[in-house]
Amino acid sequence: MTTPDKGGRSWIWALLFAPYIGLLWLPLYNSAQPEWLGFPFFYWYQFLWVPITSLLLYVVYRRMK
Repeated sequence: MTTPDKGGRSWIWALLFAPYIGLLWLPLYNSAQPEWLGFPFFYWYQFLWVPITSLLLYVVYRRMK
């Protein structure tokens, strides 16, 4: 039984920190402007991270599999 080489894959885990940084750094999106479809920036920015996070999780999963 061989173990996969994980030395080259350590960077892929860093992708999972992007949602944390993007959503926990509140001054980045603490504003009402610009609006999109009547939603203030504060709301649509957070909703935008839902598919981005799902995509990042999928990429990490596929690369680690």
